[in-house]
Amino acid sequence: MKILHVIHTMRPEAGGVVEAVRLIAGAQLLLGHQAEVLCLDVAGTNYRPLPFHLHEIGPAKRTYGYCPYLKPWLRAHHSEYDTIIVHGLWQYVGLAVHSCLRSTQTPYFVFPHGMLDPWFNKAYLHKRIKKQLYWRWGEYRVLRDARAVLFTCEAERELARTSFSPYRVTASVVGLGIEEPPTDLAEARSAFEKSYPEIGKDYLLYLGRIDPKKGLDLLVLAYDELVSNGARPPQLVLAGPGDKTAYAERLRSLSEAPNIHFTGMLTGDLKWGALANSQALILPSHQENFGIVVAEALAVNKPALISDKVNIWKEVVEDGAGMAEPDTLPGTEQLLCNWLSMSRGQKYAMAQAARRCYERRFSIPEVAKRLMETIDQPAMPY
Repeated sequence: MKILHVIHTMRPEAGGVVEAVRLIAGAQLLLGHQAEVLCLDVAGTNYRPLPFHLHEIGPAKRTYGYCPYLKPWLRAHHSEYDTIIVHGLWQYVGLAVHSCLRSTQTPYFVFPHGMLDPWFNKAYLHKRIKKQLYWRWGEYRVLRDARAVLFTCEAERELARTSFSPYRVTASVVGLGIEEPPTDLAEARSAFEKSYPEIGKDYLLYLGRIDPKKGLDLLVLAYDELVSNGARPPQLVLAGPGDKTAYAERLRSLSEAPNIHFTGMLTGDLKWGALANSQALILPSHQENFGIVVAEALAVNKPALISDKVNIWKEVVEDGAGMAEPDTLPGTEQLLCNWLSMSRGQKYAMAQAARRCYERRFSIPEVAKRLMETIDQPAMPY
């Protein structure tokens, strides 16, 4: 089967959706399918090597991403593909695919990647009215007419039903996952230690964008409270893009604890080394559709300390692979206290369970197989 993935951008700094597309398309290749990606970046701006053919047809205008070249490209090439998968909502790519394919024999699917979570309506009230108007005019039809709307977990599917009205889709839960760590973890550990000798190893790690949505102010305040009360928690490492922003400066001002470290964005061996050297991953996010970094941590035997707004928290807790608490200051404090109160044996058992959880639920070959089965036999409306 030949599949085309369509996404606004493939620049890695854009976040988890880009990584999800890279992983899914790469896994489809390994299963013997042909997978390509179409994005609205300017040709030549994606600098990292990718295993699939990337069509860069931009530039796109503004955050909405209008691109005058997209519809002509789709009309000229859609028949070359057995199916097309749109990634993300609220941008021009979905409307263009719907417009070009609705009268053709080429089916399309939509992967919302958490963008129908009602949290966004509460957190960004000024955008809610704009989105409701756009929903009725465009996005509702894009999802209604898709062969199926693909969700990463049951929680995401249920939450999506509560965000906008009218809502009528063919829904299917296909999951999401990651590949095995593509590096020698011993070498990755050493690379991280050499690059950050002041950190070394044995710390709690946050890995992701330095962004208010991630609940990092709660994490820093909870950590500072522990230190102020005489506790001796492990070092805290905040790794990700955005460490030079005003929000990052505010985080630095919230705590006087000397052992909170900002590293900036980590990739390749440094990212995997940071995960492998940590005690556990911590993610007190206010909204997380899936959290690829959670699966990455589980894959290297690291427990996940997460909020109950990370949509896969039930799966993680059920498998004994981590802990979850509310995305509040008391909840984040409880996460840290629970971890500190565990014995070495308990932490070791949770680390072993983390790897089993990854193998059972979040291995990308298994996810890709489920996705291909859905493409062949789409879910029924509900």
